[in-house]
Amino acid sequence: MVSQISVVINTRNEEDNISRAIKSVDWADEIIVCDMHSDDKTVEIAKSLGAKVVYHKKLPFVEPARNFAVSKASNQWILVLDPDEEVGEGLRQELVKIISSEVLVDYIRIPRKNIIFNKWMRASMWWPDLNIRFFRKGSVVWSDRIHIPPKTSGKGMDLSANENLAILHYHYNSLSQYHERMTRYTDIQSAELKSDGYIFDFKDLIKKPLSEFLSRFFANRGFEDGIHGLALSLLQAFSFLIVYLKVWEMEKFKEVPIDLKGLKELTKNSGKEINYWFKYANLPKNFFKRLAQKIRNKL
Repeated sequence: MVSQISVVINTRNEEDNISRAIKSVDWADEIIVCDMHSDDKTVEIAKSLGAKVVYHKKLPFVEPARNFAVSKASNQWILVLDPDEEVGEGLRQELVKIISSEVLVDYIRIPRKNIIFNKWMRASMWWPDLNIRFFRKGSVVWSDRIHIPPKTSGKGMDLSANENLAILHYHYNSLSQYHERMTRYTDIQSAELKSDGYIFDFKDLIKKPLSEFLSRFFANRGFEDGIHGLALSLLQAFSFLIVYLKVWEMEKFKEVPIDLKGLKELTKNSGKEINYWFKYANLPKNFFKRLAQKIRNKL
């Protein structure tokens, strides 16, 4: 039993995942499951495994509830874990080493090994995916907005990008799961854009998704993950398209004239950007032809 560490896990209908997450940290002094009133067996399973259960009102995303859950922890060091994650032995040893050595650090960014569609994603911005997950109580506060890094105080450090020191994250396991989360997240992101004063611009329907795709597939070498990298880069780009279309929907699908000259210039510049990244990535000329053949072979 390791003292001084409280593990915090926020849940909402996670009966398929919660057991694995709790068992991976059964060495901790305290495990707190903060549940958003699940209507499955999440709470029952958590209690049977010895976790302390507290409740928070249901929210569409987790960040505000994390602050509440952390406030219920009784130890100096907090490890935040999602229900679809687990901690391996290498990471456990590293965290114990940190608190035992009394190193002068207040918060630590931990790499995450994202398993998506049955594959460890090593590129396209999915690795090392550093997240602040281990910290002294009081040094980290989450925003009330989605996917915003928490505010920190004190000194931070990063664990090395070593899979033995990473949180194992069983991320998307199906397209339907990706679609469900994308629908929920884009509702929130489009509302936040609108509240920040953004006014719909049809050019963003091209620029924003394209920028996201190029960033993931080329700049962050998503092509090294093969068909998984291509599929996820396209899906992430599509989610950007949906965000900006939802802003248009909020504006009652207002009529927007299309400037063909401006559109032509935009597509011309986009083509130049794509060509640049092909040269930068040094992809073979027949890369997409061979990739398409691989896809056909799998169908």
